Amino acid sequence: MSNKNLVLTAMIFAVAMMFIDQTIVALAIPTLNHDLHLSATAGQWVVNGYLLSLAALFPLGGRVADIVGHRTTLLVGVFTFALFSALCGATPTGSGGEEWIIVCRVLQGASAAFLFPAALAIVVATFDVSERGKYLAIFFSISGGLTAIGPIAGGYLTQWTWRSIFWINVPVALIAIVLTLIAKPQQAAHRSERIDVPGAVLSIAGMGIGVLGLQQAAVWGWSSPATWACIAVGLVLIALFVRCELRVDQPLVPMRLFSNRAFAVDNAVLFLLSICFVPLFFFASLYAQIALGDSASNAGLLLLVFFGGFAIASQWGGRILDARGARPTVVLGCAVAAVGFYLWANKLEALSFSSQWPYLAIAGAGMGLTLGPVSTDALNRSASTAFGAVTGVTQTVRNFGGSLGLAVLGSILVTRVVSNVESALTSRGVPHATASRVAHDIAGASTGKSGSFGSNTSHALVHAVQLGFATATKTVVIGMAGAMAAAFVVALVWMPRGRATEEPVADAAVAVGGEAAAGPAARVG
Repeated sequence: MSNKNLVLTAMIFAVAMMFIDQTIVALAIPTLNHDLHLSATAGQWVVNGYLLSLAALFPLGGRVADIVGHRTTLLVGVFTFALFSALCGATPTGSGGEEWIIVCRVLQGASAAFLFPAALAIVVATFDVSERGKYLAIFFSISGGLTAIGPIAGGYLTQWTWRSIFWINVPVALIAIVLTLIAKPQQAAHRSERIDVPGAVLSIAGMGIGVLGLQQAAVWGWSSPATWACIAVGLVLIALFVRCELRVDQPLVPMRLFSNRAFAVDNAVLFLLSICFVPLFFFASLYAQIALGDSASNAGLLLLVFFGGFAIASQWGGRILDARGARPTVVLGCAVAAVGFYLWANKLEALSFSSQWPYLAIAGAGMGLTLGPVSTDALNRSASTAFGAVTGVTQTVRNFGGSLGLAVLGSILVTRVVSNVESALTSRGVPHATASRVAHDIAGASTGKSGSFGSNTSHALVHAVQLGFATATKTVVIGMAGAMAAAFVVALVWMPRGRATEEPVADAAVAVGGEAAAGPAARVG
């Protein structure tokens, strides 16, 4: 194995833990609630605490990686992620267990926020710009596919002990550390530079409070003042952060890169794509378990079909990017994904996996053609000293888009489930009070609560509930198709032709946010 391939393998192992953790833990929440006697709010924060700290700290994690060094930051991130994973698995069942696991999950997310920008920056620095598309396609397709493994692995591991879903990260981390030490990827440290502390505080507070409002919207409700207060305060702090970054010599995030059209369009497409991509795991798993009646582990098979299309198409997308630039594959991918989601939506009410898997695979193929190339193109627009910071930007955009998608589409799902199930049950003679209770119980699955059918429920009523949930999911998936259609328009109208063939400006200019960063992003041809 060549050293470049060894570096790539090491980085895939390094990020494998955090991608699997995005879905594996949510599956074990009912068991955690039972064994640790968690409150309903605490159970939700076992999931949300991880995602919140991950989203809030991405910009800082990327900048620290550029200053301290990508390899050092990666090794520390992998070690601490494994450490807090082990501590999650060691959560005591008595007093203090609730606080213990939530704090460890928050620290897990913080570790991932430093780990991922460093890992991606190492991959980018290892391969020349002419071959990045191919190798980053491998990186994104494998790491993305690992997210689908979460529900499958979680289903089996939880049958043994829920603690194993955390402990499994430890051997993966050891492999990643050993491979990294053997491969010795570039350190790329710029220790003479400094961290913009005011910018870091504003970014952490803005992203943290804003994402908190989006995450809690499903619990507090969209009519709650707390929801809108968090979102408004978050947006104000993010606006202050942008203003601050434009005025400092060494910004946390090189904001002037957004003055380049290609970089701005890349991030706009990435934001719209994430509205679909991140929530897909959640909604598909719910649909499989509630509408199709599959077990949690079998629900992962639905995601594997999606990632089958994703993995194959991502290789094509990477090669198109290297040969012709991002525009052809991104425009095509957005169109294919929009069509795939729309066709899949119209098969959901059939309640048959066999009738819908081809369209789910098409949607996955469209995402595969888009995600890797648009992320790689954004990185190709930056200089080597800013790889970590720019990765922090793109991952922040992804997380914010994913949080918005979960909040908005999740609220739509709850509203539609309650309406559909109530109507279906009352039309079959079920008293309104009972129908309302069942509908809210089923809808509660989308906010971290458990919904189930009674053992004596008739087949006709179960089918009515399943169909009602499927119809609600159809509305959500059509929304995903709409988001990808919007991404198609953005890419078609504004994405420039050609490919990035060289670094746009001197490294130092981008690193300090100099005026040169506003210049041409790359020579195209």
